[in-house]
Amino acid sequence: MSDEADPRISALPLPTRDEVPEGVRRLWDKSREVLGFVPNVFVAQAYNGEQFQAWWAYFNLLVNKEGHLTNAERELLAVVVSGLNRCTYCAVSHGAALRVATGDPVTADLVAVNWRQAGLPEREAALAAYAEKLTLTPAEVTPEDLDALRAVGLDDHQILEAVQVVGMFNMTNRVSTAIAMLPNAEYHSLGREPGA
Repeated sequence: MSDEADPRISALPLPTRDEVPEGVRRLWDKSREVLGFVPNVFVAQAYNGEQFQAWWAYFNLLVNKEGHLTNAERELLAVVVSGLNRCTYCAVSHGAALRVATGDPVTADLVAVNWRQAGLPEREAALAAYAEKLTLTPAEVTPEDLDALRAVGLDDHQILEAVQVVGMFNMTNRVSTAIAMLPNAEYHSLGREPGA
């Protein structure tokens, strides 16, 4: 297990610092420096270090770098999908990220439980509705479903990015849930102060 990781964060063994690739150790160090803690996902999934690094490269590019959607829109999609999938780790950690991105301490909690009660603006509601359909009934998704996204001003680059984010979180939710990954305690308080 990692030097500081709580073994209860995953149903699988946790790697030690000596058992992970150098790139994982650098990510752990950078996280501790920037965030003040190492996200549990960085420890639990690093049990298979090379596969974790491949996942992280795409996840980081899709969710954390500047893209076609705003950071808040990507985090909204993450929270909608994670709430629907009942993924504790992702709903809590990305709920925190959504609170920080928006400065709103309330909406992320509402979105995680029932986005329809969150009073979302039209564009965000259309993204949430599409994420819900692609998550819960993917076999029923048709090209016509994209019309609702175009109607609220999303262009094709933004639509494709939304689809990719929804797909990423459906996959990540399943991995996180399967290994019983728990969120870091720090996520519960992040962004709770209005305007934080």
